[in-house]
Amino acid sequence: MQIDEWFDVVDEEDRPVRREIRRVVHAQGLRHRAIHVLIFNRRGEVFLQKRSALKDMSPLTWDSSCSGHVDAGEDYDHACIRELGEELGLALSTVPVRWLRLAACPETGNEFVWVYRLSHEGPFRLSPAEIERGEWISPRELVRRIAAQPNEFAPAFRFIWSRLPE
Repeated sequence: MQIDEWFDVVDEEDRPVRREIRRVVHAQGLRHRAIHVLIFNRRGEVFLQKRSALKDMSPLTWDSSCSGHVDAGEDYDHACIRELGEELGLALSTVPVRWLRLAACPETGNEFVWVYRLSHEGPFRLSPAEIERGEWISPRELVRRIAAQPNEFAPAFRFIWSRLPE
């Protein structure tokens, strides 16, 4: 029996107003919180994950190196560290750099998002429940692939990638 995840439902200023279970938050399109991490290697390539077929949202699409919801009562930085451990097997002692902040909108699934940037060479221990496989890709090739086959990428990831600072 799977235990429901609880999220903080937040107002337009990202202030918690109540707690609700995941399926209700998504079904009703309530504002909530998430993190995305983009990991770059020394060659400037970004690590992407292909989401597992088991995912309830955007299964089998390419996504950020790591992404996940902020649990109820948790802050963004703790969620970042937790998700890096759960998805990629990384045990970090410091929080990666906060790179970009996005307001909740339809493109993010009504999530307020902090995008973090991390330099790392791998290897990673991919969680099979979360990730089918991973791949390093140059930013130039990624832009080309998104333009050619946008539906192969998670919608929130496409939005995030288009908003990154140069």
